[in-house]
Amino acid sequence: MADTHTAEMACVYAGLILHDEGLPITDENIKTLLNAAQVHVEPFWPGLFARMIQKVDVDGLITNIGSAPSPATIAAVAASGAAAGGAAAPAKEEAKEEAKKEEEEEDEDLGLGLFD
Repeated sequence: MADTHTAEMACVYAGLILHDEGLPITDENIKTLLNAAQVHVEPFWPGLFARMIQKVDVDGLITNIGSAPSPATIAAVAASGAAAGGAAAPAKEEAKEEAKKEEEEEDEDLGLGLFD
């Protein structure tokens, strides 16, 4: 199991390195990078990841990695889904407003620094 995890992570990192360098993410480029790093993976891994990465917006994936919705937003969306008829639209607006308020609260500078 550890070998599978290592192979997956090696291919992911190779793909990110290739993307960062602006090189095409192909199975040959992944193999070349893994060989240079002296990482041995099963021969099917580079091709598998190259095909998978071609279907994904890597820039979008990298920039949205930590943008999970807040629990309040999830609860509001769930409540709007359970509501019947026209009540769903106002609930969605309330959820957006609540999420916006939470973002504004997080952005406020409280004047507390790490080394104060």
